[in-house]
Amino acid sequence: MKRWPAVVAIAMLVGAWGLLLSLSHNEEAALPRKSFSELPMTLANRWQGNELRLDQAVLDVLKLSDYTMRVYASQSDSGHKNIPISLYIGYYQSQRTGATYHSPKNCLPGAGWQFVQSEQVNLLVPGRGSIVVNNVLIQKGLEKQVILYWYQDRGRIIASEYSAKAYMIWDAMTRNRTDGSLVRISVPVERSAEEAFAVAVEFLNDIFPLLSGYLPT
Repeated sequence: MKRWPAVVAIAMLVGAWGLLLSLSHNEEAALPRKSFSELPMTLANRWQGNELRLDQAVLDVLKLSDYTMRVYASQSDSGHKNIPISLYIGYYQSQRTGATYHSPKNCLPGAGWQFVQSEQVNLLVPGRGSIVVNNVLIQKGLEKQVILYWYQDRGRIIASEYSAKAYMIWDAMTRNRTDGSLVRISVPVERSAEEAFAVAVEFLNDIFPLLSGYLPT
C-alpha cells in the first residue's frame, strides 16, 4: 500500500505533461548562456581538467543541447592530490519533445553499478547559501565511487526527480520554459567514502559559482 502515493503522483505528472504537450506553444527564445567549451580547464588555481567525449550512439539517445564531461585533478599539495574527479553536466534547451536528462538512479544500475547508500544532504555553497543535493555511494565489483548530483533547472537547485518534473510542468505553463540540466560530480573511494565525499564537496564549492553563466537562471 505504501507504493500507491508514488504511483498516483507519477500518474498525475504524466497526465499533466500530456495535457501540457497538447496545449503547448513555442518555447521561449533561448536565454543567453556560455557554451561549456568555455568552461575553464583550470579551476580556482588548483584543479586541472581534461576533456572527455561521449560516444555518438550515447549522444543520439540523450539528445543533449550541450554538455561537458571532464576529469579534474587537484594540483595542490593536499592529501588528495591527483584523485580524479569526474564532472558531467548535460543541458537541454527544451524538454517538451521527450529529450530530457536521465536520472542516475536509472542509468548507473544499467552500467553495472549498485547503489550502496543514498541520501539528500544540505550543503553551503558560495553565493547561494544552502542547497540540497543527492549524495550516493555506488559500487561495481571492488570499485566504489561517491557521487553528488542535482538538477539545475531555470535557477532552481533540485535533488528530487519527482520535484524536478513537477517544476518543469509548472514552469512550462507559467514561464514557457522547460530548459534544465543534470550536474554530477563523481569521486573514486580510495581510502574512505568520507574522504571522497569531502573532496567532492571541495570541488563543488569551487565550480558552483561558475555554473550560472552556463545554465540560465
